[in-house]
Amino acid sequence: MVTCALAGILLPLVGSLFVVIIPRSWVRWFSQLIALLAMLCTLYVLVDLAAGGRAGYSVDVLWFGKSLVYGVVIDKVSTLISSAFVLIGLLTLIYSGGYLSSRNRDHPEHEIKRRYYFFLLVFIGSMAGLVMSSTMLGLLAFFELTGVCSWGLIGYYNDEEALKAATKAIITTEIASIGLFVATAYFFVVTGGFRLASMADLDDTSKILIFMGILIAAWGKSAQLPFHFWLPDAMAAPTPISAYLHAASMVNAGVYILARCLLAAAHVPTIIGTVGSIMAILTMLYALLMYFPQKDFKRLLAYSTIAQLSYIFMALSLSVFGSATAFNGAVAHIFNHAFGKSLFFLVAGAVGFSTGTRMLPSLKGLLKKMPIVGAGFGVAALAVTGVPPFNGFFSKFSIFAGGFEAARTAPWLLVIVVIAILETIASFAWLFWCFSASVLGAPSDEVTAASDIAPSMKFVLVTLACLALVSGFFALSWLS
Repeated sequence: MVTCALAGILLPLVGSLFVVIIPRSWVRWFSQLIALLAMLCTLYVLVDLAAGGRAGYSVDVLWFGKSLVYGVVIDKVSTLISSAFVLIGLLTLIYSGGYLSSRNRDHPEHEIKRRYYFFLLVFIGSMAGLVMSSTMLGLLAFFELTGVCSWGLIGYYNDEEALKAATKAIITTEIASIGLFVATAYFFVVTGGFRLASMADLDDTSKILIFMGILIAAWGKSAQLPFHFWLPDAMAAPTPISAYLHAASMVNAGVYILARCLLAAAHVPTIIGTVGSIMAILTMLYALLMYFPQKDFKRLLAYSTIAQLSYIFMALSLSVFGSATAFNGAVAHIFNHAFGKSLFFLVAGAVGFSTGTRMLPSLKGLLKKMPIVGAGFGVAALAVTGVPPFNGFFSKFSIFAGGFEAARTAPWLLVIVVIAILETIASFAWLFWCFSASVLGAPSDEVTAASDIAPSMKFVLVTLACLALVSGFFALSWLS
């Protein structure tokens, strides 16, 4: 199964090189084929792990002298998350086939541009490599590679807005990633290697220093306070890229590294949980307040992403106080949020494609004029805010249950959990209002004049809506 795991990483990376040299007319379908093969490989690894009783294991792959540089870890967490990221990468490529066309009223495309597919394939491979890594150096290397890909894709349109957004994103995340560089270097000094499993043998002081570096890097990549400001501007990217980078992959790189290191460390001093939970709740409240002035559909979703990632940070921080339920809820929310928020972004892309605008006040009557798009808006809103039976409900319920569990050890955590519950209610109320104001009723002039979206876009929206309904059941049952 290690061969399949490595194939899921290497196929997109090697395929991206072929994108540069093959005939331009082949680029689109070739990229989709490579992503499909990578997805089948990752799913096969997951199925094989299930057949083997879900007992995790790791395999060393690359050595430099006596130091393990890279290895793969195959367990419940890595197989679940990698399958989601690669699957959404495939769906993004299929969607892009229809979105990047001359029919797009928001951003018409008249030719296939290789760099779009090159960077997106590298991104898919980088996320698979990061998720499967069993070494600190592997996490760092792929963490950095995702930053390069995000820079290339955010600046895709090559205008002033896009280039400024791309520069802001890479500078901000690179400054934060210094924390991971320091953590990795210190980890090597105190353990003599890079194997993550060695984390469990460290003393509390070493763990505090390492995890503070990891937290800083994770806050930067996942757009948490005080590094939050790059994500809303990154909406200058093509909407399929916003869906993949800012819902399913890049922003999740930060929370995933924290989750993987917590799993490896076994025990972490509670100061890390205290700092993490306080910063998470502050970011959550900030993002909620920023919902209200937003008129641009994608900027609203950017702040929603910041808030949802705060839930994951909060849950991982709660797990430090001994709650396995909170940890499982955090991992499940990475999985669930990827599907729900990708659907939301791609609905925004479909709206821009057909109407030429993403301004919410101009989108009234979507459900009547474009039922698939309007229904997708409703499903995505229900999934992201955690309304049963959609996927977000199951992971959020687990997070809150884990919070009450952790509060037995530290009663002050009850305040954190209650605030998070109130934020969930407020988010639901606001998105429900947006749905009522923008989707229901008689079509506006812009919606009345809307063109139809491409069949590939419809296929992806329907697929993600179905996944948003069923993935929550799968995630928690898989992790339990």
